[in-house]
Amino acid sequence: MGWSRFGTVGEAVGGLGCTGSSTKNLAEAVRGVVGVRTTTGEHRQEPGEGSPVIYIAPLKAIVRERMNDWRKRLVSQLGKKMVEMTGDYTPDLMALLSADIIISTPEKWDGISRNWHSRSYVTKVGLMILDEIHLLGADRGPILEALFRVFKAVGRLLESRDLLKLCGDKTESDDGRQWLGVANKKQSKQLLHSTDRGYRRANTGTARSLETKESPTRVSRDRRGSGECRRRQTKAGEVIVSRMRYISSQTERAVRFVGLSTALANAHDLADWLGVGEIGLFNFKPSVRPVPLEVHIQASGYPGKFYCPRMNSMNKPTYAAICTHSPAKPVLIFVSSRRQTRLTALDLIQFAASDEQPRQFLSVSEETLQMILSQVTDQNLRHTLQFGIGLHHAGLNDKDRSLVEELFANNKIQAIINLLKNLSFLFGKNVLVCTSTLAWGVNLPAHLVIIKGTEFYDAKAKRYVDFPITDILQMMGRAGRPQYDQHGKAVILVHDPKKSFYKKFLYEPFPVESSLREQLHNHINAEIVSGTICHKEDAIHYLTWTYLFRRLMVNPAYYGLEDTGPGIVSSYLSSLVQNTFEDLEDSGCVKMNEDSVEPMMLGSIASQYYLKYMTVSMFGSNIGPDTSLEVFLHILSGSSEYDELPVRHNEAHFSQLELPITDYVTDLKSVLDQSIRIIQAMIDICANSGWLSSTITCMHLLQMVMQGLWFGSNTALWMLPCMTDDLVGSLSRREISNVQQLLDLPRSNLQALIGNSNALRLYQDLDHFPRVQVRLKLQKRNPDDGKAITLNIRLEKTNSHRKTSRAFTPRFPKLKDEAWWLVLGNTSTSELYALKRVSFSDRLATHMELPSTPNTIQGMKLILVSDCYLGFEQEHSVEELVEP
Repeated sequence: MGWSRFGTVGEAVGGLGCTGSSTKNLAEAVRGVVGVRTTTGEHRQEPGEGSPVIYIAPLKAIVRERMNDWRKRLVSQLGKKMVEMTGDYTPDLMALLSADIIISTPEKWDGISRNWHSRSYVTKVGLMILDEIHLLGADRGPILEALFRVFKAVGRLLESRDLLKLCGDKTESDDGRQWLGVANKKQSKQLLHSTDRGYRRANTGTARSLETKESPTRVSRDRRGSGECRRRQTKAGEVIVSRMRYISSQTERAVRFVGLSTALANAHDLADWLGVGEIGLFNFKPSVRPVPLEVHIQASGYPGKFYCPRMNSMNKPTYAAICTHSPAKPVLIFVSSRRQTRLTALDLIQFAASDEQPRQFLSVSEETLQMILSQVTDQNLRHTLQFGIGLHHAGLNDKDRSLVEELFANNKIQAIINLLKNLSFLFGKNVLVCTSTLAWGVNLPAHLVIIKGTEFYDAKAKRYVDFPITDILQMMGRAGRPQYDQHGKAVILVHDPKKSFYKKFLYEPFPVESSLREQLHNHINAEIVSGTICHKEDAIHYLTWTYLFRRLMVNPAYYGLEDTGPGIVSSYLSSLVQNTFEDLEDSGCVKMNEDSVEPMMLGSIASQYYLKYMTVSMFGSNIGPDTSLEVFLHILSGSSEYDELPVRHNEAHFSQLELPITDYVTDLKSVLDQSIRIIQAMIDICANSGWLSSTITCMHLLQMVMQGLWFGSNTALWMLPCMTDDLVGSLSRREISNVQQLLDLPRSNLQALIGNSNALRLYQDLDHFPRVQVRLKLQKRNPDDGKAITLNIRLEKTNSHRKTSRAFTPRFPKLKDEAWWLVLGNTSTSELYALKRVSFSDRLATHMELPSTPNTIQGMKLILVSDCYLGFEQEHSVEELVEP
């Protein structure tokens, strides 16, 4: 696989290596592209010269795991450059242009590739690897599907002749044209160019019959196997894949696709859509698993209607399963929430104590145990480790989580403790209680896996829903260690009514269906903004590149079609596009003309900031010229991007109150991460509407998020870590209410105000903040001549000893650089004329065009606003620059 020129799809049950041992094969595939000259089709190319490899992983944890692995295998050995592109980290343009390997999440690459026309590194991709591609059928799946659409099309522009030849017999006949919903040969050729191009030829190379060949029983099984429990997980995939296909056809650069998946019932459909032939399709059966898996599904005794009591009733069987199946080997227990990790661990400790073996899971000396516990910060984890039980979830800090992973899987630790035989949950009597995210993000196999319940609380649906079957298979795949076990064991504790379902679908491959329809509005809007879709025919063409179109032909009942008879598919796609256009128009995102569609301001902002169309529609309906800070907070919290977050009580980021449990810290980080782009979108809406007051207020909201402070009198002083109530009171009595005033104050005066004891620490804190000087000059002196007037602006940081432009935001979870807004407006009339966002290290020279009428310049001011510091606004009159 690694040294061939063919696309590849590898599908296997968990434990066959599609996420663990296959990293070596993946590295070889990447090495074949970035390290040697290859031949792809009829085109000779040097992938190492400007043809990056893109690896798409569904989780940031998998991205980091692959970064660590390939840094050793590829970067150090071949001297290639590799960059990470996730929500936590975005490399600069120079790093992307020089990168040989880009490892990204679906959402990040989707946002980047939307503007592929102006980003050369997107159009030069030579290899795209899609991990967990079976997640097409879940929440983020549509992103993968649409991205593949673009890239595949961009390298296959020349294949249109082959496709016309392929479908020639069908389009020449009246029946064929009737099925496609066209009237004559001319229309059929046009539709082939726009519609059938997305439907690739069969592996045999002959014309494929587009009639469904699935029996009613099979269609019913498809629908059941692709139910809501799997549709939740990832709607990211289809967009990525389809867009990559399109880019490939437009640039005439062939792109090789490698997809990794669990075993599927419709593997040929997926491979055919990816352009992978029989030679590159590997669909392994469970029987070839290197370590056989013994599965026990237990349902008796858990009939409770309510979730929490049912979970509590499963703790005793969990303890019994450990004692029966793995009394002295590693155990992973998967639960649905962080709270359940604690409750389950405490009950296991209690059951062990009842058996008069309170430390039966622990076989280390007290001295070694105390050394480990001294490194742990989480109180719950420290308590459970004393009894040999580890916890693993996103609520732990990185250090604790890494310690747990090391103790469970690192052979170096094993060597240290071999003298004592076993170390808590590492080798021997080991128990690790974790959430389902461990199944995807970290490769920690065990002898026994216990899945305690198959439901989780979906905040978006506001109810408990089933885990996707892919998650269950992934958790089961962690059972069995090839180095140590001849077989692995998995115990699944389920609610009584669901036992038969899991008995059926855990032992046979399931089909993957498209979930693009549920997110179609957002992706159609993005393509309209990028110019890919200009009218209805373009949108239909867009759909034919997607996995949705392929599965529509095979399993129409799942998508609401009775059959794929003459004109039905064409009518279905036309209706789907029309309804999507109308919804986008009602939301204010697009404008429909007689024969075209064009983006509106709200639609452009939604695409730029990767927001849902309903979010910007809500912004447009609720934001006005004088929206207050309180209303902005309500609007922010009502964004659709927060639908999947549970409502948490007692959180107070702006008041700097300590959060009651570590779980809330992770939730707060997620809220803050997304809030930046949401607030920036609100700022753009206000600015495009010309509302000065609302724009400034929204900027204050962003400052609040970055500093974790309320906007108000004296609150800006709390940006200084050394600030106390007494010190704030002392400065307030001297009419000092913000950091900017302290920066402008001579140090001798400052010492006299607060005393020498406080001055030294205050000086150190003030060094974190910039002192910016603004100089303005009008290029035209007389505005009456009707010509545009240019305002030249020069910004300079005058505290030269400050060597960094990194923002001082200790309460924000990510690092960022300082940025500033230049706002041109009239504070008397609350009109905004122009807005520019800039960033600079030492100094910057820029300009802004002014309205040319004298009445407009009257009362005009330039306002400098920081994007991260409270109280740093500077107002400068433009009117005073006009010479009489």
